[in-house]
Amino acid sequence: MTLPPLLVVTDRHGAARPLTETVRAAVAGGARFVWLRDRDLDRDARRDLARDLIGLLQPVGGRLVVGGDTDLAAEIGAQGVHLSSSAGIDGIRAARMALGAAALIGFSAHSVAEIAAAGAAGADYATLSPIFPTASKPGYGPALGLASLRAAAAHGVPVFALGGIDGGNARACREAGAAGVAVMGGVMRGSDPRAATGRFVAALT
Repeated sequence: MTLPPLLVVTDRHGAARPLTETVRAAVAGGARFVWLRDRDLDRDARRDLARDLIGLLQPVGGRLVVGGDTDLAAEIGAQGVHLSSSAGIDGIRAARMALGAAALIGFSAHSVAEIAAAGAAGADYATLSPIFPTASKPGYGPALGLASLRAAAAHGVPVFALGGIDGGNARACREAGAAGVAVMGGVMRGSDPRAATGRFVAALT
């Protein structure tokens, strides 16, 4: 399965604009793969937001994965679900059973061993974090670096580098074997998310 090399991760609290507007701008800049995080929303609000984002992505052939909620992903017709590491390997298998073979199942890994296990369990892709130092991932230990990313990519499952990704290191992640990069702050927090997205897409392709 070929996935777009840029995975945009939502963060409405950190976004410089309303989230739907930010994602619209990112899509205009070339984003075709979005992970709806924002787990603190109540279910109805998150459902409405997810439907809005699907509406932005569908016309350009983009994909939305819903963070941590397989039932919601199925209900709204999202392209898949992205599971946290706490879901474990059993969570990957359960999501596959619930969503079917065509769904995208993503997994948040924080070690090379977790990447290997996620791939063996049938995940379609995984994020590995933190690759570089970042304030948004304080609880996951020191930065793993490009060597760990290179080792993770050797396990076959597409790996997206997450944590501290910017325009200066995105290409290095690809050169280390990553399928792409996952970016939150670099798109969400800027005053021009369309231009920021375009720079990432250019660096990655």
